[in-house]
Amino acid sequence: MNNAESLRSYWMPFTANAKFAAAPRLFSSAEGMFYTTTDGRPILDAIAGLWCVNAGHGRREITDAIKTAAETLDFVSSFQMGHPAAFELCRRLSEKAPEGKGHVFLSNSGSEAVDTALKIARGYHRSRGEPSRTRFVGRARAYHGMGWAGLSVGGIGRHRRDFEPLLPQVSHMRHPYDPQKSGFSRGLPEWGADFANDLENVLAVHDPTTVAAVIVEPVAGSTGVFAPPRGYLERLRQICDKHGILLIFDEVITGFGRLGSTFAAKRFGVTPDIITCAKGLSNGAAPIGATIARPFIYDTWMNGARDAIEFSHGYTYSGHPLSCAAALATMDVFDKEDLWTRGLGIEQMFEDAAHDLADRNCVRDVRNIGLLAAIDLEPEPGKPGVRAQQVNAACFEAGVLIRTTGDTLMISPPIVAEPAQIDRIFSTLRNAIGTIA
Repeated sequence: MNNAESLRSYWMPFTANAKFAAAPRLFSSAEGMFYTTTDGRPILDAIAGLWCVNAGHGRREITDAIKTAAETLDFVSSFQMGHPAAFELCRRLSEKAPEGKGHVFLSNSGSEAVDTALKIARGYHRSRGEPSRTRFVGRARAYHGMGWAGLSVGGIGRHRRDFEPLLPQVSHMRHPYDPQKSGFSRGLPEWGADFANDLENVLAVHDPTTVAAVIVEPVAGSTGVFAPPRGYLERLRQICDKHGILLIFDEVITGFGRLGSTFAAKRFGVTPDIITCAKGLSNGAAPIGATIARPFIYDTWMNGARDAIEFSHGYTYSGHPLSCAAALATMDVFDKEDLWTRGLGIEQMFEDAAHDLADRNCVRDVRNIGLLAAIDLEPEPGKPGVRAQQVNAACFEAGVLIRTTGDTLMISPPIVAEPAQIDRIFSTLRNAIGTIA
């Protein structure tokens, strides 16, 4: 398997494929907080798989549920038929929404959940007699998956570059962070709420009656962990309400305990009209995404002819029995062990450990909120990204898996992490950064 040619059949996502083939990272198993490589090395998972394995790896309750589902009902379509687990999952998910109610559309990923949300938003306005509301407003440096619509409202230039032109009728606000004023923030930056007024600037150019929805990540994740400035989300909510625009929170990363709550919306006390989630929904054990809409949106969609299909949208694997079983078992684990709020008990230690790295010579910023942290490194002159890659490699060699983007190091361990494991993650980072400073 380590032969470079044998690895070329799989065109890997977001990977320098040739580089990987020359020095592959291959895992054979996972349990708790650790992966095991094919050569038998234990690797401490400091990124919860990919922001998703919040309850830790190898949860028997989840794998048993998937096995039972596969043996009982391997597949049934959700097109004009269904199975009880899908309805039960949606009921329980809606109860976790900020208002304790809502209507849930199931998909297979965060990307699909976002595309679903954008379709719901446009269709909502059309159903209520405002078909001119077709424009979406996203944000610079935002990540909303790799579907065509999500990529269009997203704001990471490297992701967009190879696929433009993307969807028309999309505008973007600025990334709400100024390192000169908000650098080394602990939790919510105190400065920057006025960035939300960018939305008013967009509406000064594009008539508000042409805008369907604003979509933001409550905490920008993939671009480098940026918490919203204090008051920023509240101001966006106010502007949307003023102009009849829907507000969508992409909670694919921030949902399921990552910020010590069911959703970031609850932690921040701001209720969006639509929430997207995925990743932690099944603890990464099966592909699934969900889009949660407030009742008034669903009710508007349901006002048509009784026998007509209201929403001509869906996927072959929407509400797949195995994915629903995994998600229900995940929610059982979260309820039983109170993983929804566990992160609050270790957040301060996590924060202190992250900011202890601020004294390293090449560290130029540290940010954190919940069990999310990012450390920006000063780029090596003429070689952007190289320092972060070197730290990543040194951490892996020392038995810790981290994530990088550009010259930013990102940490998001499973919520079940123990203090000693958090200490090991950041002490390993400190040593690794020291080797390249």
